[in-house]
Amino acid sequence: MKNANEVRIAISGKSGCGNTTVSGLLAEKLGVKLINYTFRQLAAEKGMSLKEVIEAAKNDDYYDKYVDSHQVELALAEPCVLGSRLAIWMLKEADFKIYLYASDETRAGRVFNREGGDLEEIKSFTSMRDSEDTRRYKEFYNIDNNDYAFADLIIDTGKYNPEQIVALIVDELKKKEIIK
Repeated sequence: MKNANEVRIAISGKSGCGNTTVSGLLAEKLGVKLINYTFRQLAAEKGMSLKEVIEAAKNDDYYDKYVDSHQVELALAEPCVLGSRLAIWMLKEADFKIYLYASDETRAGRVFNREGGDLEEIKSFTSMRDSEDTRRYKEFYNIDNNDYAFADLIIDTGKYNPEQIVALIVDELKKKEIIK
């Protein structure tokens, strides 16, 4: 059993599942660093839009492989909560792996509330992004991101608010004697 600030937790979920919000709240609660290095951060660093990075990633595996390897490097450097699409698959050393899911409708609504825009366009973009992500993960790593049954905890985020989800996670960490 470890102190809460000594663990590495991996959290995955598709866009709009609450991964970023829950990961941030959990990291704060545990007193560890949040690592959430994604295509969004890479796009910002390279002065590109998210759509440009996603399009470029269709033809150049550099983008995926850099994001995936960089986030694992960061996570191995110190106790943390790693929140990303592939965290539960890529961070083999995680003390606990959590998968967050929500219905397509819920996910699109959350993206709409966070970023605005046209809801139908968001639904279409989210669907395209999901299929592209699944294709790339299968091609690059032989990972099926729709197969997450191995996760230590699976939460339907459509049923709870972020604070309730964090409480569920902390309770499970204590129950499994991962943290004191």
